[in-house]
Amino acid sequence: MNPLPLYIDGLAWWTPQLPSWSAARAAFRNEGVCVDTAWRRPSPQLLAPNERRRAPDTVAVALEVATCAVMQSGHAEIDLRSVFTSSQGDMAVNDAMCAALARTPTLISPTQFHHSVHNAASGYWAQATGCMHASTALSALDCSFTNGLLEALVQCAAYEQAVLLVGYDMPPSGALKSVSRSTTLLGAAFVLAPQRSAHSQFELQWQLQRQTSSTSTLRSAAAQTLADHALADCLPLLEVFASDSPATLSLPISTSLAPAGLELAVAVEPCASRL
Repeated sequence: MNPLPLYIDGLAWWTPQLPSWSAARAAFRNEGVCVDTAWRRPSPQLLAPNERRRAPDTVAVALEVATCAVMQSGHAEIDLRSVFTSSQGDMAVNDAMCAALARTPTLISPTQFHHSVHNAASGYWAQATGCMHASTALSALDCSFTNGLLEALVQCAAYEQAVLLVGYDMPPSGALKSVSRSTTLLGAAFVLAPQRSAHSQFELQWQLQRQTSSTSTLRSAAAQTLADHALADCLPLLEVFASDSPATLSLPISTSLAPAGLELAVAVEPCASRL
């Protein structure tokens, strides 16, 4: 494992059914949880009311979990490097643009085009917070969250600066339904820090290693219902965080962004157990 540990200082989650990390944590622990079915999308207070209404669902959920994770972390928004990762981006916007191109190509909406780019959420974040630090937007199909985590870990260790990691994906619409089985809007965010603080919740040791035959099995009913989601690769790690117990995971990474035959090994230790 990497000799220098990193720390999770903030953690956030959002789905319409479990619109907070506290609700998701209880569900991932197989505890009784009151499922909230009233939510359709979050309403990030970071945006002005008009911007909040115009922002697409992916931007709304990304900014919601980013804001919650940063508030929990004790870090200032303007001090954070950021990594935004999404397997498929905003599929509703892209489907609408594809339909317009096929039927009335001269009526493509400039606003929809603005929202279709893969770094739309990171752009909204930078504008809303005034953060001038580097921001990375990436996609790696079914390994998008793990590859985003690897990027955030590397940046945090290399620059010795806290890094915000935000993952988000949505259900497909129109013709794009054939390429994804996601059924809900989902966002998850961490704040990674190079030093332990009073806000640190988990210590992470990590390394790239050759692929093993071991796989991470989802243990909770709540996580299993999301097993086909585009961002499902975040679930094994979140179940470990919810359990508040030490564990070591082997997480697959995309061979398009890393040498073939490697995976990300992460050892998790709750900070409370070391106080």
